[in-house]
Amino acid sequence: MRSFSTRDSTLALYYHPAYLEHETGQHPENADRLRGIISALDRYGIPESKLLKPEPVDLDLLAHVHDARYIAAIEKAARAGGGYWDYDTIISPGSYDAALLAAGAATAAVDSAVAGMSVPFALVRPPGHHALHASAMGFCLFNNVAVAAQHAIENHGMERVMVVDWDVHHGNGTQDLFYNRPDVFFFSTHQYPFYPGTGALEETGSGEGEGFTLNVPLPGGVGDVGYKEVFRQVLAPAVYRYKPQLILISAGYDAHIADPIGGMAVTAAGFHELARIVRELADEVEECTGRVAAILEGGYNIEALAASVIATIAGLSSSGDNLAEGIVEAPQAPANAYRARHSPDISSVVSSVKRIHNL
Repeated sequence: MRSFSTRDSTLALYYHPAYLEHETGQHPENADRLRGIISALDRYGIPESKLLKPEPVDLDLLAHVHDARYIAAIEKAARAGGGYWDYDTIISPGSYDAALLAAGAATAAVDSAVAGMSVPFALVRPPGHHALHASAMGFCLFNNVAVAAQHAIENHGMERVMVVDWDVHHGNGTQDLFYNRPDVFFFSTHQYPFYPGTGALEETGSGEGEGFTLNVPLPGGVGDVGYKEVFRQVLAPAVYRYKPQLILISAGYDAHIADPIGGMAVTAAGFHELARIVRELADEVEECTGRVAAILEGGYNIEALAASVIATIAGLSSSGDNLAEGIVEAPQAPANAYRARHSPDISSVVSSVKRIHNL
């Protein structure tokens, strides 16, 4: 098994043990997800002691993304012992502190990207891209990637931030938060129709934000080849036109073929390719100067999730391409987890997206 070389000593991987205190029991989004990732990193030569601990997010910044009354409601619920916010979103006594640290890791990853560190990646939970301005939703409490984008704009003076969301579910919360704004371009590939039911082709932004939301709703069964086609034919021209100063990845891995929730067919090798494409685009756009940061979202097969995170780190790292040769495709995943799926023709979807957005 290969390990990351000393050239990767500037890897900026953020993690805090408090994330494990967001207790969700046997819920699909549980602490074993991060335990699996930490174990895999150790096997590839990155022990937990080398991971960076974030500080809690600045509450004033958080209140520029979420309603202050909602933030207080999450704190109150956690301090009172927790419970269900809705039928699938759990709050435990440790959830508020974990959520503050998750958003804090997202902002720290932005700082690291600006400083030129290699592969800023916030390995966090709870995830965030479904969280709305004033409500939790879909396992998410605070919208980490949205907080990261707002931080880049407010504290680093950026005028154009792009969010690339490859989670199997549409990032409705992120879309809603920036739907009327031109300073954040939201790009999403997602299974459709699927939870949460948003992300149609026609959702392109409104007002000053018209044209700065780009959804690629895909049928179930799309794998590595299809995703790569979308990134080359749709994402790339969108990046070249928008010229982002920073690219943030909502890095969900429930589009993996072994995931028990999603219905896609991406592999860890496929996520490596997507990450490499994003890295190349960030390097090619002069205004971006290679600035990329990733924030963990979904992914519920532990072995597949861990392998895909390692693959993404390798794809984003300028010295990680050789490592990709040593990535094994989640060998511990049970054979029946790799469900045979029809590979659909997505040419009409790609053509429609390109027509709507004049790409």
